[in-house]
Amino acid sequence: MIITATGLEHFYGHEHVLRGVDIEIRPGEFVAIVGESGSGKTTLLSIISTLLRPTIGSITYDGLALEKIENINHFRRTHIGFVFQFHYLIGYLTLRENIALAALDNKSSDVLMQRLHIEGLSKRYSDEVSGGERQRAAIARALVNNPSVVFADEPTGNLDTQNALGVYELFKEFSREGTAFVVASHDAKIREFADVIIEMEDGCVKSISRS
Repeated sequence: MIITATGLEHFYGHEHVLRGVDIEIRPGEFVAIVGESGSGKTTLLSIISTLLRPTIGSITYDGLALEKIENINHFRRTHIGFVFQFHYLIGYLTLRENIALAALDNKSSDVLMQRLHIEGLSKRYSDEVSGGERQRAAIARALVNNPSVVFADEPTGNLDTQNALGVYELFKEFSREGTAFVVASHDAKIREFADVIIEMEDGCVKSISRS
């Protein structure tokens, strides 16, 4: 799926947080949106992931305009995955139950748990595993319906260096299979893994570089 955003502007009250942003996300790209706190990267991620409507501007998904999507919840479930800084796993469900809850096909839950090396933790609860294992479960949940694109907001913010690098390596691995990853992060290490780096500054795109 190709995502095209044109002329994005966004305001929170009188605060102008995005200013004329034009970007394109292509299939299988690992895209890093980087910048200082307050640069607009999280707002941009929220808008292109359908969680927030822009004040001004347009977004299309394979040519389909955002406002023309009739069932946004169905669109998200079948085309989009989300990973956040806080895993948002449901505490009274096991890791497998958390993943399966989002799945259209339960078989894919077990396959992903094996690929992410957490199959032995399937009956554990989120407070019984490490932070890195919780985030792997959250990544499995994001991937369970084979989405076209996964959006991640500071997915390594609560992880140590080793686990953070492991997350980026997983994103890179799955992107090679055709799933795009769009990640907002202040972590400089992400630059070593990303195919595309979008640098934000004061609500504007300062630069876009493709490897």
